[in-house]
Amino acid sequence: MRQVIYTIVENTPLTANVYRMRLRGDTSAIVAPGQFINLQIGGLYLRRPISVCDWDGDGLTIIYKVVGKGTEALSGMAPGEALDSLSGLGNGYDLTCAGESPVLIGGGVGVPPLYGLAKRLMRQGRAVTVCLGFNTASEVFYEDAFRALGCEVRVSTVDGSHGAKGFVTAILPEHPTHYYACGSEPMLRAVFKALPCSGQLSFEARMGCGFGACMGCTCETIAGYKRICRDGPVMRKEELIWNA
Repeated sequence: MRQVIYTIVENTPLTANVYRMRLRGDTSAIVAPGQFINLQIGGLYLRRPISVCDWDGDGLTIIYKVVGKGTEALSGMAPGEALDSLSGLGNGYDLTCAGESPVLIGGGVGVPPLYGLAKRLMRQGRAVTVCLGFNTASEVFYEDAFRALGCEVRVSTVDGSHGAKGFVTAILPEHPTHYYACGSEPMLRAVFKALPCSGQLSFEARMGCGFGACMGCTCETIAGYKRICRDGPVMRKEELIWNA
């Protein structure tokens, strides 16, 4: 973990309430796709955790949805403004488990961290399938961005207005070697039940501190309760215990 002052380079809407922000600054603490940063927003006590979509030596990209005061304030910030961040939080995805044909499964704002993951898996020569689930066509984003990487991309919408009709589990490939998922707990639970192969699931959770001090975000595993912010947000399928 490292405290970094980032400078906003871009803050652009992708849909009615989803924005892409490009930040310039030190990314040396980010070592794996699936990690997140924790942003301090003026006038608000708690930092806001946002997953890293992609990063390079000059900075990083985040994609966020406006859902409350923090993200609403974030959407109004302009290029040139500074953001205080805790960078390189969480454990990220393990690429060594992927096998030859991994599938990446994202629901809504669970999609962004899969982009950086897909880019790195494609560089390794994997045959990557990306399954994206949204509620309706107006919420779809980054479909073309994944295709530009060379991934096979499948999209579903609950109302059938774009891609296949139904939840993201309706478009999963039959025999992936491994899966990587990020989204709401109901989506993760459905993927967990649908795919027999091993996988890694990234959890969304409300966080107090973002680095494991407050115990405010936990999930049950075979080794006891783990903190999503520090021990996760990525958990392996084999360690999870789902409550009925």
